[in-house]
Amino acid sequence: MNTAAAAAHTPRPFHLAFPVHDLEVARGFYGELLGCPEGRSSPEWIDFDLFGHQVVAHLAPHECSLASTSAVDGDAVPVRHFGVVLPMAEWQALADKLTAVGTKFIIEPHVRFKGLAGEQATFFFLDPSGNALEFKAFADLGQLFAKQ
Repeated sequence: MNTAAAAAHTPRPFHLAFPVHDLEVARGFYGELLGCPEGRSSPEWIDFDLFGHQVVAHLAPHECSLASTSAVDGDAVPVRHFGVVLPMAEWQALADKLTAVGTKFIIEPHVRFKGLAGEQATFFFLDPSGNALEFKAFADLGQLFAKQ
């Protein structure tokens, strides 16, 4: 999809399921720390509303492991990760909140691709089960799919 088509496209919620080692720990992390409202749940899984997207923590301790990394603009980015593109003010507020509570970032909040196509603010951290999350923001959302 080209940039003009992407800008005209109305995003739809995505669905993502991921493994966790403990549902109560996941409930505390996603529900309390990140402020994701909880949806349906069972003894095996919990639905969360992650900024309008459905993410589901499934109890699967044997599936929890750290992701391999790939070099991106000088950072070792976890290959397997998920997150949300936020407006810049929300991104900054979340970065500040996570910093204030002592979150150990695997990639500290910063701007990458400075002055280039796709310039973005980003940070990465792990949930308690080792799932990597990235939150990013663009001063110009039109840069989301920009090419060099």
